[in-house]
Amino acid sequence: MSSRSDLPFEEKKRPAPAGTDRLNMLLSRELNAAASPRLLTSPKGQNMTKPCNHSIGGASALAVLVFIVANALMAAAQTSVTTYHYDNYRTGWNQNETVLTPANVTKSSFGMLQTVALDDQVDAQPLMVPGVLITAGNYQGTHDVVYVVTESNTVFAIDVHTGTVLLNPNFGTPVSRKSLPGKCNNNGPNVGITSTPVIDPGSNTLYAMTYTQSSGAPTYTLHALDLGSLTDKVTPQVVAASQTLTNGTTFNFNAKYQRQRPALLLANGSIYAGFGSFCDDAANLSRGWLLGWTAGSLTPFPSNQLNDLQATNSNNFFLSSVWMSGYGPATDDAGNVLFVTGNSDAGTYDGVTDIQESVVKISNTLTTVLDLFTPDDQETLDQEDGDFGSGGVLVLPDQPGSIPHLAVAAGKDGNLFLMNEDNLGGYSPNQNNVLGVYPVGHCWCGQSYFVDPTDGLGRVVTSGGRNAIVWKVQTSPSVALTRVTASTGIGGTQSPGFFTTISSNGTASPIIWALSRAQKSTTAIDLLAFNPDSGKSKMTKLFRASAGAWPNVSGNANLVPVVANGLVFVASNQQLQIFGLTGTKTKTKPKKK
Repeated sequence: MSSRSDLPFEEKKRPAPAGTDRLNMLLSRELNAAASPRLLTSPKGQNMTKPCNHSIGGASALAVLVFIVANALMAAAQTSVTTYHYDNYRTGWNQNETVLTPANVTKSSFGMLQTVALDDQVDAQPLMVPGVLITAGNYQGTHDVVYVVTESNTVFAIDVHTGTVLLNPNFGTPVSRKSLPGKCNNNGPNVGITSTPVIDPGSNTLYAMTYTQSSGAPTYTLHALDLGSLTDKVTPQVVAASQTLTNGTTFNFNAKYQRQRPALLLANGSIYAGFGSFCDDAANLSRGWLLGWTAGSLTPFPSNQLNDLQATNSNNFFLSSVWMSGYGPATDDAGNVLFVTGNSDAGTYDGVTDIQESVVKISNTLTTVLDLFTPDDQETLDQEDGDFGSGGVLVLPDQPGSIPHLAVAAGKDGNLFLMNEDNLGGYSPNQNNVLGVYPVGHCWCGQSYFVDPTDGLGRVVTSGGRNAIVWKVQTSPSVALTRVTASTGIGGTQSPGFFTTISSNGTASPIIWALSRAQKSTTAIDLLAFNPDSGKSKMTKLFRASAGAWPNVSGNANLVPVVANGLVFVASNQQLQIFGLTGTKTKTKPKKK
């Protein structure tokens, strides 16, 4: 495996924001033109020299150039959030946050700046890109944009400074809860876009997976949308797949019985999506899939991963779903894809034809399962619906020492497994062949990671139960996790666990951000911020405030706060709330053209 010494969010590695290259090109062209006489073409095609005008017209042109330069520099200096949990390791760490610090994230100086109305529940994480050239609608021009998708299959592009909805195309009628298997209620009244999209800033493309009621049948469709117009760049791809079962029969993907909940992954020039079930209903017809398409063209892979290939079992119960409470599949530096699977019929596990309750590493072409780890109590987990796959797998950036490549994952039973990512541990009924097992609380959740400034060592942040726990990554004399500090309980009455993100300036001024799950009595969700370096066994709570609502309490609020460029974005039911320093002036709303 190659080195992981550089995180995707390191400044020197981060690609320029959308539109920056074009602005630089135009700026260079205009500066060259301003420094030399202009050549004009006569009606006969002859070149005619015209001297530069350095009077009032020239001053105006100079002012325009200064404005362009300023906007280009501002966009280049800002952070983009183009994928779930910030990068493909799924660290949840923005280490380029220069505005928000433990000193100014307080009740007196930090709070809600904007509330934007949306058309439905949001299960996906918002994404943010500065300097986007909006080319359609009433607000054309360059904007810093947050993208939010809803369960009504609507994609919103919103100006982060004003809350203006720049674009909001809809991509079809969502599937009604009444039409789901067993009328599954682990969701809102509609199921449309559930998973977090992913953005390719190099091609200005947003990839999103819609779920529509089409000609009486539910259909998943993968879209490649232009960032500036939110229109399809190529023909959308209807999801289809098939696999050969152990008895030689063909099992076909059926959108009616599959939920696409995990965040999309863009890696290896490809798009990946995981699929599970609706409430474990129709378990005789639903199985866990990982599918792939070529980015850009949306050409489906010739190969795919079906986690349960068995043709029959005693209870006609298959699954081995990929759901991870919305957490996205991760990648290592070799481009391999990692994910976690849920329960299947107890006693059917063999690690080949049925891979339930496991961390799975698969080749980037989805042709070969390269490695796995399965807990020694997998049969008990199956019997008790104790999905290991209720949480995601975090791949740690390179660590010092003899075992540089690590990964962690936790599930419903509350055990966090620390694994050697080069040798995950396989399966033994007698013991877990991993580097360590740690109690973190029942986890419908996913981990985060950052490097702490006090010692320069990595930290894993778990969020099982109702507490965030910070663990130091020990690499010598042996590899282990050491508990450092924890938050107070954050509340919520839905399934245990929640999601965190980390902001810091390099490694300085780290803040752990969290969103509570809904209180069933009030349906409220809260945004919280903690200082992991307060030097105590309990972290100092910097901030807590209501950040939205979640009235459909039968389905978990798997929400992730997004921190970028001095702002915090929280999307929930029918609303996006934007937080920031309350003393900071915001721009006025642009006028319609």
